[in-house]
Amino acid sequence: MRTEYPKTEKFTNVTILLPAMDETYSLAETVETIINTCSRYDLAEFILLLCDRTTAESRRTAEKLVTMYAGVVPIYIHEQTLPFVGGAIREGIDLARGSHVVMMSSDLETDPNVIQKFIRGAKKYPDRIITATRWRKGGGFEKYNKIKLICNLIFERSIGLFYGVGLSDLTYAYRIFPTALMQSIAWEELKHPFFLETALKPLRLGVRFVETPAHWAARTEGESQNSFFANFKYFKTAFHNRFLKAEDILKKKEADG
Repeated sequence: MRTEYPKTEKFTNVTILLPAMDETYSLAETVETIINTCSRYDLAEFILLLCDRTTAESRRTAEKLVTMYAGVVPIYIHEQTLPFVGGAIREGIDLARGSHVVMMSSDLETDPNVIQKFIRGAKKYPDRIITATRWRKGGGFEKYNKIKLICNLIFERSIGLFYGVGLSDLTYAYRIFPTALMQSIAWEELKHPFFLETALKPLRLGVRFVETPAHWAARTEGESQNSFFANFKYFKTAFHNRFLKAEDILKKKEADG
């Protein structure tokens, strides 16, 4: 049984995954900023992940983006079948055709200007995960609930010690990954703990990370789908993944093939 993940030797281009629920102008600004700040040759495609709860306004924005950038950068709409945001990202990962894939949000809480930094990092370290951090110099929080901020800091430090790593922002859902790595992993989470899982399972496989400072700002449209108390489910995810064997992290069909 194979216990090593597939290696990536070169950055070719990147697939951007954007789940959309009720975002309109923030979704459009996210796509526009990435296209305007990154080389067209570095962008493989955008995949807009929609579901049955995506609003009509958000759908119209997604369809407009497909038409607006036709001939510039491919933009596809995918109707997710797995439930929740983790399910959407998991399906997007399987669809990705770039050598690398970005996980981010479409509400501007993940600054799209950081994508160019991600790409530079992936070109230098194609086999590593480049991950955004709000806790290093150059990053930060704007209009973040103070109680949540303290809880986040305690959680980050606790999980870092539990896993024996110095990473400062394991929960931030903003990273660029080697696609082959992500497609080889047997993901389990469907809700927001999936974002933590995307750090923990690669860590257990021995994947190296590079942190890039990023600034977080509260969304200005739509509603968050992640409640404060739902964050406590992250502890269960952290404990579960800490003791998995490598052969249980990789997809069985790939491991046996």
